[in-house]
Amino acid sequence: MILPPPSYQGLSCYYGDFHNHCGISYGHGKLEDAFENAKLQLDFASVTGHSSWPDIPPRRGYMESVVDYHVSGFQKLETQFEYFKRITESYNQPPQFITFLSYEVHSLQDGDYTVVLRDIPDRMYKPSSIGELQAYIRQNNREGNPCLILPHHIGYKTGYRGINWETFSEETSPLVEIISMHGCAESDDAPFPYLHTMGPRTSRNTMQAGLAKGFHFGVTGSTDHHSAHPGSYGFGKTGVWAESLSRTHIWEAFQHRRTFALSGDRMKLAFSVNEAPMGSVLPPSRNRKAQIFLEGGYAIDFLEILKNNRVVYHRSPWRETDQGKATGNAAFSSHPLGKPYRGKVHIEVGWGEKGVELPWEVSITVEGGTLRSVEPRFHGIDIVDPKDSGRDEYRFSSWNSIPQGVVFRTKTWGNPTSTSSATQGVSLELEGTKETHLRCAVNGRPFSFSIEELLHGSLTEYLGGFLSGAIRIHRFVPEQEYLFSFEWEDPAGEETDSDFYYLRVCQRNGHWGWSSPIRFRKG
Repeated sequence: MILPPPSYQGLSCYYGDFHNHCGISYGHGKLEDAFENAKLQLDFASVTGHSSWPDIPPRRGYMESVVDYHVSGFQKLETQFEYFKRITESYNQPPQFITFLSYEVHSLQDGDYTVVLRDIPDRMYKPSSIGELQAYIRQNNREGNPCLILPHHIGYKTGYRGINWETFSEETSPLVEIISMHGCAESDDAPFPYLHTMGPRTSRNTMQAGLAKGFHFGVTGSTDHHSAHPGSYGFGKTGVWAESLSRTHIWEAFQHRRTFALSGDRMKLAFSVNEAPMGSVLPPSRNRKAQIFLEGGYAIDFLEILKNNRVVYHRSPWRETDQGKATGNAAFSSHPLGKPYRGKVHIEVGWGEKGVELPWEVSITVEGGTLRSVEPRFHGIDIVDPKDSGRDEYRFSSWNSIPQGVVFRTKTWGNPTSTSSATQGVSLELEGTKETHLRCAVNGRPFSFSIEELLHGSLTEYLGGFLSGAIRIHRFVPEQEYLFSFEWEDPAGEETDSDFYYLRVCQRNGHWGWSSPIRFRKG
């Protein structure tokens, strides 16, 4: 059995989204729908209200409508704040599902921040500046009211609601959001470019730029979704290593930066250096030994260790490249003779004509094998600009387990563009033989697929003729293609007083993961 490094002993991996929106301020959908959607595929969530914008631009010209809908949203949240608190608290149901309350403060000059609170507060604080907000957070933490502020979509230019590293505080912001529907801000050439009306990303305001300035922070992903669907597949989520699924233990993981950012698939990343977990600060040492555990949601394309923003170790199983001193399991070798097949297969439905609603009822049973786990991969109505029109219904997916199988119901409306996915589905982790079959009923039509067939590639079926809805059963990915562990020792040793390392991973299906950095620091 392949296990995480010893520094993760006693910890479990949980997934959440604590920056997303609904109609509680400006956005679409009910607060209750947002939490119900979150429970479909997350362990913890916060639905974020928009609260204030201290340096909002003058209300003139093209900014008139922009200012109006922001101010209206702020007022809406304020009038409903007691309701907001009550519903958030009612959905906090440990150890099944955890909620936090959050609200957002905009700033042209210093960037946008999400205020996240461990406990439900008495009131909402509206600062006159981000500096004043930071002072408020420090005071609350001193008084035993744990809270933090999370900078997000940091990659925009300073002065245009991107981060201002000159006013950033790692004390009040132990975590930084690096991926959402806005795009990815790891670097200026990272995957998922910024395409929103707010503009492109700049190299000066990336995660790597902040780390190069000497700041230490953990990384997160969230959807920044505006239609009541935290965790909408493919737009960002956060992984957390915590002792249990409780507010206290999840918050403790936030404080210690045991977090990692994901674009979509529910990977497990465990990265340690000198037996310390991700997010740690270590005293200077010439010996640097890393341990990595990785369980992907699909086949791993490559993984890399970065030191001071430079790649110092790269491994690509598909190209058999292995640089650096590494030892570990032969995770990508051929399947052992006579052993059962363990792996993952993604079942995906959708396509058809754009804008045409198609309801789905899908049941999948594993015959001649064992269903080990289910990962839901549902999209919401994917809206990042709250001025975009939505639909009347924002809660339309559900799923439940059946003996050796799963049933899910959902809707699709085609893909909005030829490069934007709006499909729905689940990923199943299976154990069986080549003769194990997936017996599927899709809107009343029966289909059957064997592991032997799926080992060679994906298969598709249509509900009707040309341009009808379709189902895709992805290739069965054996666990030796996504389950991986190894050790690596930095041959260069100590170079500066503030070296830092982090892990990033790319899957063959285009989804990514990033660990929080580990930094060496004097004092």
